[in-house]
Amino acid sequence: MCVNIGCIPTKALLHSAYLANAMRAAAEFGIEIGEVKTNYGTAMTRSRRVSDQNSKGVEFLMKKNKITVVKGSGALQPGRKVKVGTDVYEARKAVIVATGSRVKGLPQIGLEINKTTVISSDEALFLEKAPATMAIIGAGAVGMEFADIFNAFGTQVTLIEALPRILPLEDAEASDTLAKSYKKRKIDVLAGASVKKAAVGKDKVTLDVEAAGATRKVEAAVVLMAAGRAVNTENLGLTEAGIELTDRGFVKVDRDLQTTAPGYYAIGDVAGPPMLAHKGSREGVHVVEYLAGLKPQAIKYDNVPSVTYCHPEVASIGLTEDQCKERKLEHVVGKFPFSANGRARGTGETEGFVKIIRDKKYGEILGAHIVGSHASELIHELTVARENEYTVEEIELAIHAHPTMSEAVAQAGLDSLGRVIDL
Repeated sequence: MCVNIGCIPTKALLHSAYLANAMRAAAEFGIEIGEVKTNYGTAMTRSRRVSDQNSKGVEFLMKKNKITVVKGSGALQPGRKVKVGTDVYEARKAVIVATGSRVKGLPQIGLEINKTTVISSDEALFLEKAPATMAIIGAGAVGMEFADIFNAFGTQVTLIEALPRILPLEDAEASDTLAKSYKKRKIDVLAGASVKKAAVGKDKVTLDVEAAGATRKVEAAVVLMAAGRAVNTENLGLTEAGIELTDRGFVKVDRDLQTTAPGYYAIGDVAGPPMLAHKGSREGVHVVEYLAGLKPQAIKYDNVPSVTYCHPEVASIGLTEDQCKERKLEHVVGKFPFSANGRARGTGETEGFVKIIRDKKYGEILGAHIVGSHASELIHELTVARENEYTVEEIELAIHAHPTMSEAVAQAGLDSLGRVIDL
């Protein structure tokens, strides 16, 4: 999923989008290049090349490590067996289920994915040209990223989110900052909006959208469905193998990812949220180390970083400010805007901030939220800090090179202590 129709090709397209927007602003930096023309088909072809390189890299690792790869549809059988076609493979130690997830449509309102006018992110990655208009349903990470991409390639984008704000799982300040940024780029953002009805035509889709107590019609050449994912648990033989599901439809697993059937494990999206590639990868490492008798440490699911790779980027770790209030945790917030950061001013990427939420008494980092350029990289300073139980004082004591974006992390820590210097 990630390599072929997920993380890798979308990040390649996002970089194309970033370059397009950077070139439009080039004159400010003393570079005159004339009218910027974009070609989504060319960007798409490059993204497929990048994806193929990664896919071939994994194939090489399989061969290098003498791993047998069988291509086909598999089904589980009792006794640690997997049937593919007419062949049955028996595992001595374990069978690991890692079947991932897929995009969901909304057939109840007439929005079944038809791969032409109603598409998922899968089809969006293979379009030959950017459509003139697009409505994106769902403003989580996937919806936000594709809104960024298609807007940069000249598509008029309408972003529709049922919950009260875009990026609903992120800190409220991060969501508000992104909403303002997108509106500035003329992306129509409709939060707290629900699609009541859809009329799917041959070359356009008309949506009846209810928002702020009123109903409006949204017409688009293409509707991109980005409102959640369904896990792939059907027709796998889970019941036959004795594997139970949770009430939410995920495979039920214990601390070491073993299912209710001894010798069967599950990792990644099917094993439950967060549905992120790096979480699934860590679970895979955990299971293999456990099977090898290495006694791996328990996975800290509250310390899995979340990143949305739009521009500006959004990254977070731990609790949001609202979650701290709901849990009645005594906390202090420290914040530092990139508009006050020397490196950000130099590159012209001053949107956003670093926000650190610390425990009031001991300085423990309860959560951190970054909106801005390179947020996806900067968040790991705080991920490592939380993993090792560093306090905000220890973050600041580490000398940060100047001028760098990372100085904003240290300054946010200082701000939470009432000792900010550069603001």
